[in-house]
Amino acid sequence: MRTRVKICGVTCPEDAEAAVQLGADAIGLVFCGASPRAVDMKEARAIAAAVPAFVSIVGLFVDPRPSEVEVAVEGLHLDVLQFHGNEDPSLCRRFRRRYVKAVPMGGDVDPAAYMAAYPDASGFLLDSHRLGEPGGRGEAFDHGRIPEGVRGLTVAGGLNPDNVAGIIQQLRPFALDVSSGVEAEPGIKDQDLMAQFLAEVERGDET
Repeated sequence: MRTRVKICGVTCPEDAEAAVQLGADAIGLVFCGASPRAVDMKEARAIAAAVPAFVSIVGLFVDPRPSEVEVAVEGLHLDVLQFHGNEDPSLCRRFRRRYVKAVPMGGDVDPAAYMAAYPDASGFLLDSHRLGEPGGRGEAFDHGRIPEGVRGLTVAGGLNPDNVAGIIQQLRPFALDVSSGVEAEPGIKDQDLMAQFLAEVERGDET
């Protein structure tokens, strides 16, 4: 099975276009003001307009007010919502969109128990952040803590062109979520790094 790739933290249309041309399956827009990769609605609309059909647009939120998500869903027609904070399951499901729940793997949270609280999630993104932290720091976590049979397993945290093929060979995830590992600086993607990353994903899939 081919591993899907989401390029997250895109902040301009040019980076979105480059990611799509290189083979990304999804573009992530960050709606969290504390992040250096955050976008406002005007910027998000311009990025979304550069993304063709059959490439997913994912909105990432961290403990948002419902109105914040509603504005983004209605204004951008987001394909998938990604919740990266301590959101209650009832909040995640109320927008009638498929959603992915981030699982904090950097602390002592039991990942299986954590995921069980979100039975209607379309998938789970396992990242290196601790409970209550937003993530996006480019740090890896202990992959040995990943439970068996995670629905729609997406791995994030510390991914880059040098390690991604090995991670695919070890874990065989459904998808990968990369941000800082393909950046020139926070929020600015590096086309060469994106190309190398996606080439290494393909190599990992073939071995």
